[in-house]
Amino acid sequence: MFRLFGRGNSVDKVLLLGLDCASPQLVFEQFKDDLPTLSSLMQGGTWGELTSSTPCITVPAWSCMTTGRDPGVLGVYGFRNRSAHDYDSLSVADASAIRHPRLWDILGDKGKKSLIMNVPQTYPVRPLNGHMVSAFMTPDTSAQFAYPAIFKAEALKQVPDYAFDVRNFRNVDRTELYDQLVSLMDAQYKLFAYALKYKDWQFAMHVNIGVDRLHHAFWRYFDPQHRLHKANSEFANTIRDYYIRVDTWLAELIDIAGEDTAVIVASDHGVKRMDGAIAINEWLYEQGWLALKDAMPDTVTKLTNDMIDWENTRAWSTGGYYGRVFLNVAGREPSGMIAQSDYETVREELASLIRAIPDDKGNALPTQVFKPQEIYQEVNNIAPDLMVYFGDLHWRCVGTIGYGRHYTLENDTGPDDANHAQEGMFIIKHPRKAGRGNISAPYLLDIAPTVLQLLGINTPADMQGTSIQLTP
Repeated sequence: MFRLFGRGNSVDKVLLLGLDCASPQLVFEQFKDDLPTLSSLMQGGTWGELTSSTPCITVPAWSCMTTGRDPGVLGVYGFRNRSAHDYDSLSVADASAIRHPRLWDILGDKGKKSLIMNVPQTYPVRPLNGHMVSAFMTPDTSAQFAYPAIFKAEALKQVPDYAFDVRNFRNVDRTELYDQLVSLMDAQYKLFAYALKYKDWQFAMHVNIGVDRLHHAFWRYFDPQHRLHKANSEFANTIRDYYIRVDTWLAELIDIAGEDTAVIVASDHGVKRMDGAIAINEWLYEQGWLALKDAMPDTVTKLTNDMIDWENTRAWSTGGYYGRVFLNVAGREPSGMIAQSDYETVREELASLIRAIPDDKGNALPTQVFKPQEIYQEVNNIAPDLMVYFGDLHWRCVGTIGYGRHYTLENDTGPDDANHAQEGMFIIKHPRKAGRGNISAPYLLDIAPTVLQLLGINTPADMQGTSIQLTP
């Protein structure tokens, strides 16, 4: 890990500008000349790839960043998580799922004020020393999305058309979607700029979720290696144009933040083209691990719990950008059939078989299979028994069945061009000190202690990350 410079180099304020899914390759290489704000931060700053959490997905990655703790410690493994060892109970990982203090909680205990806007897993809002506007899990502006409560009316007065996300973005006409993404960004940054000016804060953080939506919707038009790439498309420059607009907004926000403000720009993960998806439950069925009460459907069908013959099923899975596989264990699940004494042997057998799943042409995929107990400091709540990155994350996982094969080249939740990459990006610019330039990739968990050290606060002993060294 890394160590920060001495306490005498602390600053008055820290501004953390989050760009969900922002790519280091785009920011540091392909678009660099078009992004003067980010390029200027790199000059004299410290920057590079930022290794994401495992899994490298929005929920829980931003909470890992702001708590300095891994997903196992947080007990959050995705947007939805098993809440009991039955076959039905799932809970949405909203703000209540995060029980460890986040940066603004720690800072508030030290008397410092925070301004937090659009950071995932902040709805429902909870009290803090400062102001908050919740993120994309917020239903709409009729909900209580602000803290203090009175700030809601003030926010809507400034931006009456405020939005939290582009709903159902996978299925929106692409021209209309881009317009909505720009409107979303402009509305959110407008309110954030207002709050930066008129609210008291020592730590301010905003997350732009639109970058993520942009990549999932437009990557095929940008990446010539994408199997659905369309050369000379009207959307060929859409991703570049959006990044340029982001860069312009960041310049305004940084200017408002003022002198003696340390600036951090970071993403929770990166982006990769999506080549296809593994129909994991269909594969488990084919291999005899999952049993159905009736015949396999001959059309694509959502797999529901009442379709499964649990007394003859050893494993099942859920879809997502990574695969989550669960074993049906005797004494743990209601109809468990794997003896607890055989658990580790069976788990390793299944992991080996999953690693050997081929692509659509029968070629080997570079698949990684993780056991939570081997990658996390702790394993809280109910983790998957196996976590799978198919094809170096160029392949995702779908839980639907009825394909007649173990893969699909279409996403089952709507058109999706991209998956997530393990490597995000970060730039840190101290207002008075020269940085280290491009450094070896620190860990997502190192951002929180770095923010604390910049503000002159010691890192809590139980925080897993350590501060990034910012000076030579």
